[in-house]
Amino acid sequence: MSGQSAGAVPDFQHVYDEFQPRIRRYLTRLAGPGQADDLSQETFTRVSQALAGFRGEAALSTWIYRIATNVAFDRARSPAFKLQARTAEPEALAALGTAPAIEQDIASREMSECVRDYVDQLPADYRTVVVLSELEELPDREIALVLGISLEAAKIRLHRARARLRQMLEQGCAVSRDERNELTCEPRPDDVSSTD
Repeated sequence: MSGQSAGAVPDFQHVYDEFQPRIRRYLTRLAGPGQADDLSQETFTRVSQALAGFRGEAALSTWIYRIATNVAFDRARSPAFKLQARTAEPEALAALGTAPAIEQDIASREMSECVRDYVDQLPADYRTVVVLSELEELPDREIALVLGISLEAAKIRLHRARARLRQMLEQGCAVSRDERNELTCEPRPDDVSSTD
């Protein structure tokens, strides 16, 4: 978005082309692969409708992440989604809220599948802040803006989320760092079937 004059409304097509892959990846991590396409479409529908009113009080990326987060939370709270989750086939229910298989080049930069499974088990507010920080690599200040909370509240939530995740990992995994210094885990043999 460089070269844009102050106060000019960003071109929606450029915004879509630049941010859609990132936002779809974020929504996949947040809500699961079965929801990502619909949530991404809804996010960019809202972006399109509100783009003319974007005043630049926050970075464009922060504004779009906030819209995407609100779309995901709105969907999760909707009666239709709750009904769908209750009546889903067991395979579909298992897929709700789980991280997808990610292409090898992306996976090489991310946490192991085991760690992502534990991230998926976190409560929604903790999962969101961990995904924004650890996977989307947003700074604390931007996370606070995305979530509409104070910087201090974002730091506290992230600290608590990491502590909860660490506790879950220590109980269920042998945690280590790989050759890229990324967090990995192997399920403990005595905990393979447990999902506390």
